[in-house]
Amino acid sequence: MSGLKKIKKALISVYYKDNLEPIIHQLNALGVKIYSTGGTQEFIEKLGVEVTPVESLTSYPSILGGRVKTLHPKIFGGILSRRDLQSDIDQLEEYEIPEIDLVIVDLYPFEETIASGAEEHAIIEKIDIGGISLIRAAAKNFQDVVIIPSKKEYEYLLSILTEGKGASTLAQRKTLAGAAFNISSHYDTAIFNFFNGDNDTVFKQSIQHAQVLRYGENPHQKGVFYGNLEEIFTQFGGKELSYNNLLDVDAAVNLMAEFKDTTFAILKHNNACGLASRPVLVDAWKDALAGDPTSAFGGVLITNATIDLATAEEINKLFFEVIIAPAYQTEAMDLLKLKSKRIILQQKDVKRSSKSFRTLLNGVIAQDKDLKTETQNDMQTITKIAPTASELSDLEFANKIVKHTKSNTIVLAKNNQLLASGVGQTSRVDALKQAILKADNFGFSLEGAVMASDAFFPFPDCVEIAGNAGITAVIQPGGSIKDKESVAYCDANGISMVMTGTRHFKH
Repeated sequence: MSGLKKIKKALISVYYKDNLEPIIHQLNALGVKIYSTGGTQEFIEKLGVEVTPVESLTSYPSILGGRVKTLHPKIFGGILSRRDLQSDIDQLEEYEIPEIDLVIVDLYPFEETIASGAEEHAIIEKIDIGGISLIRAAAKNFQDVVIIPSKKEYEYLLSILTEGKGASTLAQRKTLAGAAFNISSHYDTAIFNFFNGDNDTVFKQSIQHAQVLRYGENPHQKGVFYGNLEEIFTQFGGKELSYNNLLDVDAAVNLMAEFKDTTFAILKHNNACGLASRPVLVDAWKDALAGDPTSAFGGVLITNATIDLATAEEINKLFFEVIIAPAYQTEAMDLLKLKSKRIILQQKDVKRSSKSFRTLLNGVIAQDKDLKTETQNDMQTITKIAPTASELSDLEFANKIVKHTKSNTIVLAKNNQLLASGVGQTSRVDALKQAILKADNFGFSLEGAVMASDAFFPFPDCVEIAGNAGITAVIQPGGSIKDKESVAYCDANGISMVMTGTRHFKH
């Protein structure tokens, strides 16, 4: 095999001892000389395996409370020496430095310490110095050295020690070097972002998990999801989530996070085509489906309540791609799983990111997520008549939906049910006309319904059209130079209007 190298000496210094024992025994069986430090040394000794303390090699003890253990030329010289360069070999002999062929090391749990809510001084102490240096040195010298930068690589190392009888190929060492630099760069990114805080002068992100998708948005496009979906969902049956599934699931989760009452939503192409809040879940489902039973076909379903058998029996009548809920009754799960291709997700209670970003031109554009949700206290009545209590409830309801719908958008609602929406139009008037047409197509009367707009009305035409359709209350951000004309029409026609001062564009 090309570049075959026998492991004769190893340096082991790890924070986590999980699954290390079989490696130690295998190294011992192969006659590999082991150097180690502190807690790792004690662990190896308890296994009855001979180990040489690093201090006996460097002639220096661990100092500064453990901050300095392995940072010494006799360690790094043995790792970085080029075996095919005579001057390096001569210097190793001159300074009595042993060649080190294998380095097993991991890093202090920096990200975990941050996540635990620890004080800054504790976080700083978890910035690894010796470990990261050992990883980089061994990875740089992959021509001669095997680097094991985390316990994820233990199984790979065991195959080298057993199948290869302690001899590694150049290809194996280079693969491990790549894994090492992945770990070191991720670690440094986490440290940088901790120190950088909210400073927006540099963009750095690192995600360790990757899932290759069947394809991207279309079959001719490659797609990869970077992230760990198992942190957010438990999946029961069905195929892997596709690129388009993931977009819809993300939109669904963000939308449902707005609602506290028992609510069901149906999404298609990232927009709600049906949504209703009701005391009983099966009623929420039926009224959500009534909003647009045509678009619901093949959609993504989500609720914030436990799915019971009665609701599952109704849902089961529809073809859908994905369903998301916080929990499922056993009978409901059994029924839904009868169709094997359905993707059934149980959502976990996890904190979601407060930032969003996407590629754009030759860079990345980033922003805070739109996490502002207006309540009735944020609504300023600017017409002569004020909304009724039921209209205020519907205005709050509709405004939550409009926030999560593609701009330009208009949402029409009544009795906490989405009647129709106009989505992604270049004209706000067109969005309204689309919504009115959809409501009519599905047999909804707009008499007494409310209208929500994601942005201000540049002209009074929208409130005129809405008023003629039966709308009695309107919510919008305001801010147009012609707001007074829209207000005047409302006053003249008995329509109430509230302004929030917050625009909710979504592109």
